[in-house]
Amino acid sequence: MLIEIDDLTRPEVHKLLEEHLSNMYEWTPEDRVFALDLEKLRVPEITFWTAWNDNTLLGCGALKQLSPVHGEIKSMRTPFAARRQGAGRVLLTHIVKEAESRGYVTVSLETGAHTGFQAAHALYKSVGFEYSGQFGGYEESPHSVFMSRCSGTAA
Repeated sequence: MLIEIDDLTRPEVHKLLEEHLSNMYEWTPEDRVFALDLEKLRVPEITFWTAWNDNTLLGCGALKQLSPVHGEIKSMRTPFAARRQGAGRVLLTHIVKEAESRGYVTVSLETGAHTGFQAAHALYKSVGFEYSGQFGGYEESPHSVFMSRCSGTAA
């Protein structure tokens, strides 16, 4: 599996992000969807990675700098057709290690509370994320789950 920083220009990546956004709007009220579209991912404070097996896209994920010591995971997604192959775990581990190398003390994320997000919650917990309160500009909501991981937690 090859993980690389992605410039968000490939059609396969566009399709995966469209799947991601569509699924988020299916499970979460419109005003509580915080998934980013292509343009919002193309900002200097966000690094976006993709995972590939030859020419097959296995997943994506991003890291947003909130402060010099705090990062946020965004846009974690594995295509429906490529689930259960370990790409999500490999990408998440890669992003957490990158956050540590940048000196982030805390890495946080916001995800949905719908039962469809339970597998994601389990994945995040398995690499040291714990349920936490809101962070950044997010507000508490029954539709959001906030998780954080402090450096030194096993990945």
